[in-house]
Amino acid sequence: MLVDFLSCIILSWLRIPRLRYSKAVIALQIIFLWTFDGLAFGGISVNVGAGGSSTQSGRSSGFSSTRTSAIWDYLPDFGLPVLYGTKDTHLLGQHTVRMSPISTAQLNPYGETFCLPSTSSDVLIPLLLNNTTPNSVKYTLTPLGYSENSRNAGKVEHLEFSAKDLRAIEQSRAEHLRLVRAAAAQKGHDEYDEYDDDEDDDHALSTGHGTLQKTQDLTYIRLSKPGTLRLESVVDQSSVDARLVYPNEITVVPCPRATFTPESMTKVKDVRCATPRLVSGAGEEVELEIDIYGVPPLSLRWTREVGSKRESFMVEGIEGPEHEHPTHAEDDRRVSVLGQRAPTRVKVPLTVVLDALGTHTYTLDTVMDAQGNIAQAGQLIDTTAIDSRKATPSDLAELQARASSRSVTVLRRPSVSFKHCGPGHPASLLIGSEAPLTISTLEADAQDAPWDVTVQYEPPTEDGGKPSKRYKGWTKTLTTQGERKELTLRASAPGEYTITGVNGAHCEGDVLSPETCKVVERPLPTAEIEWKKIHECSGDTGVSAALVLHGTPPFQVYYRQQRDNEPARETSKTFPSSRGEFTLQPDRSGHYTFKFTQLSDANYKKIDLKGPAIELDVHPPPAADFASNVQGGRGRKSISSCSGNIVDVDVELRGTAPWNVEVQIVGPKGSEVIPFTGIDTAKKTLSLPIPKAIDKEGGTFEIDLVSVEDAYGCKRAVSVPGVAVNVRRILPTVKFYGKPDQRHVTVLDHEQAALPLRLTGEGPWRVKYRKQDAPERNLTANLRSPNDELHVNGRGTYELLQVSDSKCPGAVVKGDETYRVDHVPRPSAKLSSDVQAAYERFNGSHILPPICESLSDHVDLDLTGRPPFQIMYNIAKDDGLGGTRLLDQPTFSSIQPRTRFQLRTSEPGRVYYEVKQIGDAAYPLAKNRDAIIPRSERLLFEQQVLMRPSARFRNHNRLSYCLNDALTAHDYADGNGLVVLEGTPPFQLQVSVRNLAASEVYTETLTLHDAAWRVHLPGYSFRSIGPHQVTIDSVQDASHCEQVAPDPLYRSIWVDVAETAAIIPFSRREDYCVGDVIPFQLEGTPPWTIGYRVNGKTHTQEAKLSPWSVAAAHAGELAVTSVAHQQKMCKTAVPDLRYTVHALPAAQVGHGRRIVQDIHEGDQAEIVFTLVGEPPFTFTYQRAELSPRKGVQGRVLETHTVSGVTAREYSIFSALEGTWTITSISDRYCRYPPAQQDAGEKPR
Repeated sequence: MLVDFLSCIILSWLRIPRLRYSKAVIALQIIFLWTFDGLAFGGISVNVGAGGSSTQSGRSSGFSSTRTSAIWDYLPDFGLPVLYGTKDTHLLGQHTVRMSPISTAQLNPYGETFCLPSTSSDVLIPLLLNNTTPNSVKYTLTPLGYSENSRNAGKVEHLEFSAKDLRAIEQSRAEHLRLVRAAAAQKGHDEYDEYDDDEDDDHALSTGHGTLQKTQDLTYIRLSKPGTLRLESVVDQSSVDARLVYPNEITVVPCPRATFTPESMTKVKDVRCATPRLVSGAGEEVELEIDIYGVPPLSLRWTREVGSKRESFMVEGIEGPEHEHPTHAEDDRRVSVLGQRAPTRVKVPLTVVLDALGTHTYTLDTVMDAQGNIAQAGQLIDTTAIDSRKATPSDLAELQARASSRSVTVLRRPSVSFKHCGPGHPASLLIGSEAPLTISTLEADAQDAPWDVTVQYEPPTEDGGKPSKRYKGWTKTLTTQGERKELTLRASAPGEYTITGVNGAHCEGDVLSPETCKVVERPLPTAEIEWKKIHECSGDTGVSAALVLHGTPPFQVYYRQQRDNEPARETSKTFPSSRGEFTLQPDRSGHYTFKFTQLSDANYKKIDLKGPAIELDVHPPPAADFASNVQGGRGRKSISSCSGNIVDVDVELRGTAPWNVEVQIVGPKGSEVIPFTGIDTAKKTLSLPIPKAIDKEGGTFEIDLVSVEDAYGCKRAVSVPGVAVNVRRILPTVKFYGKPDQRHVTVLDHEQAALPLRLTGEGPWRVKYRKQDAPERNLTANLRSPNDELHVNGRGTYELLQVSDSKCPGAVVKGDETYRVDHVPRPSAKLSSDVQAAYERFNGSHILPPICESLSDHVDLDLTGRPPFQIMYNIAKDDGLGGTRLLDQPTFSSIQPRTRFQLRTSEPGRVYYEVKQIGDAAYPLAKNRDAIIPRSERLLFEQQVLMRPSARFRNHNRLSYCLNDALTAHDYADGNGLVVLEGTPPFQLQVSVRNLAASEVYTETLTLHDAAWRVHLPGYSFRSIGPHQVTIDSVQDASHCEQVAPDPLYRSIWVDVAETAAIIPFSRREDYCVGDVIPFQLEGTPPWTIGYRVNGKTHTQEAKLSPWSVAAAHAGELAVTSVAHQQKMCKTAVPDLRYTVHALPAAQVGHGRRIVQDIHEGDQAEIVFTLVGEPPFTFTYQRAELSPRKGVQGRVLETHTVSGVTAREYSIFSALEGTWTITSISDRYCRYPPAQQDAGEKPR
């Protein structure tokens, strides 16, 4: 148990992947292992029935028996293997004789290749053993390049490993593997998918290369020096040599490696500039050098990656410089045949062409030597130069990557030029400001940033080609910011700016066209202005201006206009060219001043002008037009006349007052010109007569303006669209359609009512109306059809007030101006007047009279509405916590206005009913789910349902009494004889006792105040033996409700009245064996309690059936002392019934152990049998063939029985192969396995 505990704890500490469990799981594992140990090795016993094994005595005797045994006794019955042939303590041990097969040893059975990464490392060479356990392993180690003629080639070493050395190597290998797995588990990587091997299964052993057979084993030879290892001999513990399997040698060489030489890493720059005009094709050549070490011939695989293009290359047949000397040709030929050449170091040049832009990455992938060892390039570099205390794994990984990879970045040459400026497109420089000149870097790599751009400035020359005295030339170097490819030069002087050169961080660049930018200073804009007055018959009517503009178009001219003392108004006008004219003619008379103030062109904004101003008195020419309030579109306007013989028209006049206007009226048969004189306002309403023919019947005529004359006598003809006058003599009307007794409608309360109208006139119409119960609120409706409808919401009487169509206001027809709207009332429910209920004002509930449980009850409801009706209501009940619990929400239908509402009385308690929603034909529930009755208006009623009393026995177990006992209460722990009462106390309980033997009935009525009563009738005593029946006749409580129908099964219980008990043996035998069953006949009433004594220790056992038997589980004396029945009552002492129990005999093969003996042909093995018991003995043994599967017995080859053995040890000799076991043994008294009991002992 301690071993199991430590194993689980250590396993959790190792943190092996897939074997890491929580603390709770580890605790359960420990408990399970401890329990299994107890069951397996007898520390814990199990009580199992007789049966399931031929080792149990009395298997078919028919009596109930028990036997205490370890779990090993039952494993063979379930087909489970056990140790030592069988775990039966009476038949122990087995002796197996095997013929030893031929043993073999195979070096490197999987044909692997091995190499030494460094001089301080070692490798493990596997050695596959078959049918042997080595005691010593001898081998020789020949150095690489060894030659008998060479003195410097070293010498051949002869080495030997003992069994202890091999075990030390295996322990070191296992410890290393455990550390590697633990480190991987701490990093969180599941790099190993290991599973526990079944240690009990000898048929298979999982390895990294395959599955070993049962007779195979794998050990390892540790080798720390390169050379050829030759296996000489393998000797087992019996000094027998194992047969060596060819080939018996293997060559171990240093691992190959390949890196770039430090010289090539330092001489070759990481960044190079492209040759001029390089895009693709030939470029610069770079010499790289690779350092390769290993046993030749070597092969190297490397890759070249340029951008997204990746190419792989392989070089084979790499030899060292010694291969070129002819003096060593013969030795090289012999060594190459043996595959034992010494490693060499070769430096291989690698010439690469930088023929494309971008990053060229050359990576050494793998290197392979002549033995087939493949190594990743750069992994086996010398790291001794790095301080191991400061180096991190990332530092080592970076060093290895640098040793196996070389990158050269080819950058394109940068090129620059001016942007948005060049020959023919100079940059503009405004006076007092700077001109931004953009220099753009083209076709440049960001890795080459920043760039230095050299700019030279040449000032302009003065008239005559003389150098400028105002500006001086200069040369500057500008630098871009970060990786930005553009920079801005702010030019503050006119002249010529030239880019002379560009240099990046690594490469020199080219200057592209345009490399020169000319900056020209732009002059301020100016204007030449000439004013002219415009004169007509009324005087000066305005001015005109002719402008000549100097600058860069377009131009925008700003001017100021002021009339008399009014505030000046500034306006602008745009001209696309250098010349322009425009005219100003004000609409109103007055003294005007016109002046140009500012000028803007494409370069300058709002430059002040000191141009001339002009003042004059303006008298605009007369003009007239119809006012804008006259209806009409873009062309002809129109007005309507609904009454009277005169029509009013508004006109607007411009010029100098007073005005004279001539207006022409054009009718269907003629026209008339009407003059108006002395008009002194700019807007005038003219009253014009309607032609008599049109005034009488209605129609259309036209009004036109003919001429207008101002105060200066300037008369001008007017040509503006006229006004069409539509004369109407029939006014629009509105009324409700229908007779007075038909002008009403009834709708649902959520529907909209459509009231029919009749309208005359020209649509659309605008109608005002109101609801008579809200006269202060007027409503408006827009209608388009003469037979349209007025849509209203809400009930009441609606009244029409006004109407107007598209032309004229109208009138409401008297007598037809009202319409009444009514609503269909919603259904309702109330308790019928015949229902007896008390109304509680506090909660608005009707309290119904209480009723007993399960009695039918109802109330009548009076319904109003349109049948059929649907009623949805809630049913609730007290939840016992001061609240209510909703039981159901049913819906029922009724076609009559009075319906019967069934009440729920199936369960006791206070039941509440609430009518939640009512539907009828007009308001069906399916369409009015959201129309719920407000809580304050709901019909509520409630009723108390009284519980019906009940009485029953808690169980129907039989009670036991002895003769002459009084029927008093016994304290039974299981509730036997207990009566459970339900209802409202106090209870009236009537109980009767019936004696079946004497046909007598005793009845008694009791008053009880508790909900439970145990049968207690002290006035009644049992006068005869046999069954008695106690019955509950009736029960009543304080509610006076009828009792619940009693359950016949729990209405009565039986009482057994018995005399004293007796026990009688079936057999007269006095000697029994351990495991035998001794049967007895019991008399009395079950259950019985039997007392017996085993070797002086008293035991008690309960029996429910007769006959009863007891198992002889221990050797010694067994005696029955007493028997009782009726719940251990009526106990009777039994005369001594004594029996002698003898122990079962036992036999052992090989002293109870599992012996496996290997013999060779011609030898014999001695098989020893040990016998335990009282002689003489008789035993049977058998020999079975060897089974390839563990735990499964092979076919039985022979069986023998030996009798009359008086000695306690017996031996036989055999030269045959097989397994010897004992199957049975008998001594003077007993036999094992036990035989069936005699038929005469079976119960009668």
